[in-house]
Amino acid sequence: MVNVKKVETKREIKEFIEFPLRLYKNCEYFVPPMYSDEKKLFLGGENTDIAKSVFFLAQRDGVTVGRIQGILHKQYNDLKGEKRVRFNRFDSIDDVEVSRALFSALEDWAREEGMEDVCGPLGYSDLDREGLLIEGFDENSTFEEQYNYEYYGRLLEDAGYSKEVDWLEFELRAPEKRNEMLARVASRALEMNKLHIAPTNMSKRKYIEKYGDSFFDCLDECYSKLYGTVPISPEQRKELINQFLLIINIKFAVFICDESERVVAFGLCFPSIGDALKKSGGRLTLPALLKLLRLAKKPKVMDLGLVAVRPEYQNSGVNAVLVNGIVDMLCSGMVEKCETNLNLETNTPVLAQWKYMTARQHKRRRAYVKKI
Repeated sequence: MVNVKKVETKREIKEFIEFPLRLYKNCEYFVPPMYSDEKKLFLGGENTDIAKSVFFLAQRDGVTVGRIQGILHKQYNDLKGEKRVRFNRFDSIDDVEVSRALFSALEDWAREEGMEDVCGPLGYSDLDREGLLIEGFDENSTFEEQYNYEYYGRLLEDAGYSKEVDWLEFELRAPEKRNEMLARVASRALEMNKLHIAPTNMSKRKYIEKYGDSFFDCLDECYSKLYGTVPISPEQRKELINQFLLIINIKFAVFICDESERVVAFGLCFPSIGDALKKSGGRLTLPALLKLLRLAKKPKVMDLGLVAVRPEYQNSGVNAVLVNGIVDMLCSGMVEKCETNLNLETNTPVLAQWKYMTARQHKRRRAYVKKI
């Protein structure tokens, strides 16, 4: 028999965080999140004002066999006029009794809160891990996204969940032959729009201090209409900046600014740091930290984290500047390849830009939904 209970004690919090580390112990493709970040979930912090959370553990004979998080995102529901609960951090052994019990507990909680739908996997913001992997189980996960076993999709469908939207992910390598027109369009776009690329001849901290707020403003404006997105709160901005300071390498950032130094577009790549955290279970041990810093300084693989162009510049050729920057990086030999992370399958303009590189669509993720 499966027993499901809310996570309340320190011991249960530890069990919730560490269950996936045991579940994926022998999986070479799994990359754990930062252990310290997972602990912060239970302190409330920057998410308390915008969302209400619940955490469940499933146990059989005293042994943990599954877990799930529920998020009642008040800010999102108010913005969209919806009554939804998000699920995230769903992990389970391959057993429908376990998954049914977890989702049943979550759905009961959602009904008690007056909600009508459960959807996910989704986090507190678009910068959290989201989407269930349904293709690409033999591909390395990026640090920014969650890996899961192939049977997860079957467990969700058994619990009554169906597809709401898919995201695609691509591996990008240097093109066999460069499109020279792209570079000319990029140069002309900067000139015609009186824009420039933010200089990187400063410290990482000064760069973030100078452009950070404008970057987040640009991000919120550009992502506002995408599936599941919400504005990044001031508290979340501070937390993300602290994370950026650890792993960002500004020579792989392209911030396009107007004459007043307002960021109007950006392409932000992160060094792929997953390999640094696999052995430590996401803990920043000294060996993990040293390896992380080495990867950040001289990465072989880059995760293409975020790309955006403000609406008033989207048909002005500015996007060519960002794409050309990625092509330059790949052709220079500085890195071997880039991983795009999530692209909505319906976002045709974004998907079309990978034609300038050697692109391989190698992963697919899905958001599920169920009326309760």
